[in-house]
Formats: sequence, C-alpha cells, structure tokens
Amino acid sequence: MYCLVLNGNPEPSGFDEYLEGFARGLEQKGHETRRIDLRAQDIKHCTGCWMCWWGTPGLCALKDGMAALYPEMVRADLVVWASPLILGTISALTKKVQDRFIPLVHPYIEIVDGECHHRARYEHNADVGLIIQAGAGDGTEDIASVRELFTRYSKNTRTKFRLFATSEMPLQEAVDEALTA
Repeated sequence: MYCLVLNGNPEPSGFDEYLEGFARGLEQKGHETRRIDLRAQDIKHCTGCWMCWWGTPGLCALKDGMAALYPEMVRADLVVWASPLILGTISALTKKVQDRFIPLVHPYIEIVDGECHHRARYEHNADVGLIIQAGAGDGTEDIASVRELFTRYSKNTRTKFRLFATSEMPLQEAVDEALTA
C-alpha cells in the first residue's frame, strides 16, 4: 500500500511529530509512505475557472505546486488529510488544497445511493483518511462536523473513508485502523 499524508498544519508543532510517527508505523509494517507538508508548497487557491473540466479535462490551469500532488494522489492507495482544528474546522491550508483536487473527478453526475455525485475520472481512487488535532476550545460537535465533512468528501470523490483519528489516539491504533480496511 502507498499512503500519502497531506499535512495541513500551517505551523510546525508536535502534531507534525505525530504524523511522522504515523508514517513510520506504516513503513515498519512494510508500506510505502510520503508526507507532504502543505505549508512548504506553493499552492494557489482555486479560481473556479473550470478549465480542469471543460478546457483541459483533468488538468488544472494553475501552474503551481499542485502539479506534483496530482500524480501522487492518483498513485496512492490511501490519502490521509491531516490538520489541526482551527476555529472548529480544518485549517484554511487543508481546505485550499482539498478544493484543488476537483480535476480528479468528472463534471458529469451519476446517482449514488439516491444522491448526485461526480463520476470518477480514474479507475483507481485512493481511500480517504483524516487525522486531526483538536484544540482546547474544540468540542465533540466540532470533531463530528469535521468527520462528516470528510465522509461527504469521500463519498463525492467515490472513495472509501477508511481512517479517522485524533492526535490523542495512540499511534499504533491509528496505524492499525489505516490498515484494517
């Protein structure tokens, strides 16, 4: 399995160490991992131009750090989004990058479980995982809301939501959960 960890932590902290331990835990079990610190990437905001759907299908018109992330996302078996909660939700950095993955789906819609969802562009789509670090003011409702956001993201990108963990979860438990799907 190839696991891509997208670290949306805007500032270095102990959360980065947790993510490094998570990646090491997967590697010790024979899996390939790559952690990308999104704060170190030159990534612009989506402009909503829709070139990735209509002008150059599957290719974003913006030329920035996302160009290197798209092939990694397509190659991965599991993409773990990682973010501290800021004001009760994922970091703006994480959301900005999540918005930029729209070229990986078609603009065309199909009905899935009675809902409209985009058709997958590729035969293989990585499962989705989420690791969060809750702050002092974040309660169970905030955590549940973010979990639901990624459950919906997974469904719309036609993948399985495989992992949900907080930085309070023992590392071995998070690694095992990522591997049980």
